[in-house]
Amino acid sequence: MKPATSNLATKLADHLAKAEKTGKGVQPLTELEPELTIEQAYQVQLVTIGRKIKAGARVTGKKIGLTSLAMQQLLGVDQPDYGHLLDDMVVKNGGQVSFKRVLQPKVEAEIAFVLKKELTGPRVNAMDVLLATDYILPALEIVDSRVSNWQIKLPDTIADNASSGLYVLGEKPVKIDSVDLAQIGMVLYKNGEMMDTGVGAAALGNPAVCVAWLANKLYEFGISLKAGEVILSGALSAAVDAEPGDRFEARLAHLGNVSVRFVHE
Repeated sequence: MKPATSNLATKLADHLAKAEKTGKGVQPLTELEPELTIEQAYQVQLVTIGRKIKAGARVTGKKIGLTSLAMQQLLGVDQPDYGHLLDDMVVKNGGQVSFKRVLQPKVEAEIAFVLKKELTGPRVNAMDVLLATDYILPALEIVDSRVSNWQIKLPDTIADNASSGLYVLGEKPVKIDSVDLAQIGMVLYKNGEMMDTGVGAAALGNPAVCVAWLANKLYEFGISLKAGEVILSGALSAAVDAEPGDRFEARLAHLGNVSVRFVHE
């Protein structure tokens, strides 16, 4: 991983760290630094991740955000973004999340890829992804923002590790050649009520295309996707707000179910 050692990246990483220490969202980075670039935002992310690794965390994979056209239009961008997954972000399927661990969580349903081979850009395509994938799983991503009231622009969310929070994986691996990724249907429930539906094609037409994009993007930072890593390939529908007491369940055709409950403590 390339170190990001600029004074600006360090200062902005310190700013985001305040939110984790205090449990309260902070001012958008793009208000502090209106000229903050995408490249600089990724460097802020790498400072934060480097600090967490130094403190004992382990990278377990990556997540891809902004894969839907609607979200890209909302933030005025024409490409996804990415963040790192760490071992302390994992929540057991059917488990509980204390609101002490989150600030302003939202829940998305996704397809998770688990790799058996390394993927290194810059010329990775969807077929390469399929060949490098060991299996896929249903997943819930709990997105969160260290920026107050989700007042984010693209550089804000990138710097904030792509608004990563926690993630939950299903328990029954499915071989990728046994399903049509683009046609996998999803239903997301909150407290037993259907909130959203989606399909694999909602993520750049095919979730494997998202993973290929990620491998090629990471090449710019000297990073590759490692064998054994989990890749959250992008939301299949809009994120849904979570409050204490809420239970979320996603049901994905051919992949099974995955669920999580939020509690006060």
